[in-house]
Amino acid sequence: MRVFANVDAVKRAVGEELGTSDWVTVDQAMIDRFAEATGDFQWIHVDRVRAAASPFGTTIAHGFLTLSLLAGLSQECYRVDHLAARLNYGCNKVRFTAPVLSGKRVRAHFKVLSAEDAPQGLRLTTQAT
Repeated sequence: MRVFANVDAVKRAVGEELGTSDWVTVDQAMIDRFAEATGDFQWIHVDRVRAAASPFGTTIAHGFLTLSLLAGLSQECYRVDHLAARLNYGCNKVRFTAPVLSGKRVRAHFKVLSAEDAPQGLRLTTQAT
């Protein structure tokens, strides 16, 4: 876990690797809960029988499920102390390059791309792989 004392310390880390999270298993129960929360019940995610006959041989996680895991995985890799809040500003480029099959594990690796002063704090841009 990389710990930054404050936002100035983060600014000095531009270009640096922040680390790699632990593995998390994306099981069918997680996929089903995500479908319930979002209303996305597309068969490739929730219909085990139909998905078994698909090219994947099983259900797959929603792309946005795997994307949403980044918030928690990033907290395993780095922390900035003395913040009033930590908010997501958005995504610059997101691609789902491979499906995550039910029961498989994922993890994330983070790197600081930029750290810019913003009207109410710091806009930190990280790369997550």
